[in-house]
Amino acid sequence: MAVNVYSTSMNADNLSRHDMLAWVNDSLQLNYTKIEQLCSGGAYCQFMDMLFPGCILLKKVKFNAKLEHEYIHNFKVLQAAFKRMNVDKIIPVERLVKGKFQDNFEFLQWFKRFFDANYDGKEYDPILMRQGQEGTPPPPPIAGPMRTSPTAPKTVPPPQRQIHTAPRRSAPVSRNGGDGELMELNQQIMDLKLTVDGLEKERDFYFGKLRDIELICQENENNPVLSKIIDILYATEEGFAPPEDEDLDEGPRGDQEEF
Repeated sequence: MAVNVYSTSMNADNLSRHDMLAWVNDSLQLNYTKIEQLCSGGAYCQFMDMLFPGCILLKKVKFNAKLEHEYIHNFKVLQAAFKRMNVDKIIPVERLVKGKFQDNFEFLQWFKRFFDANYDGKEYDPILMRQGQEGTPPPPPIAGPMRTSPTAPKTVPPPQRQIHTAPRRSAPVSRNGGDGELMELNQQIMDLKLTVDGLEKERDFYFGKLRDIELICQENENNPVLSKIIDILYATEEGFAPPEDEDLDEGPRGDQEEF
């Protein structure tokens, strides 16, 4: 079982962000350039495999994750490993996956001290254990849509023959800038669609599990424990209306994703 730590008041606090990032890269043979890139959760999963071999299935870890729902998946794998090893730490998943520096740096500080308390110095080949996954760092988080305008000239540069003194030349620049913004927005739409698809698959997966549990409980209604489970499944909150039976039967279950 793991040795638990409850503060970061010692060695980890004395390390700068550059020292911490160098430790991650050197230990796991990665090429992260920002603390924020740890928001994918993949590095922490492999650290747990280094500390406690067999506590985690690395083949389930998405080391090349680039979307938020993939980050959440990795942190779920990490949470399962924490539970298995009795690690007394709540992972602030919702904050970490947003890619903010402070949240990720604070969690990394805690994890470094946790690692130091549990590491026994045994050799570990991180590249071999990733089984061919490169562990490409996720892209830096985008602060907001206001950053699309400055990037437009990089996507579609203005014509080199543009004459600044001629007012008629301004029209192509405006059109090119608009095209660049349109490309940026289209890319954002595609990313959002991928995120929605992933969330829908995850929803369908867990819905299928709950449906199977419901059927088992219905077949054993006289069992008091199963009866209580049924009560929990059918319980609703104020303002929430459960779907009709027809909707339940028609719910997609063929494209379920295994976690």
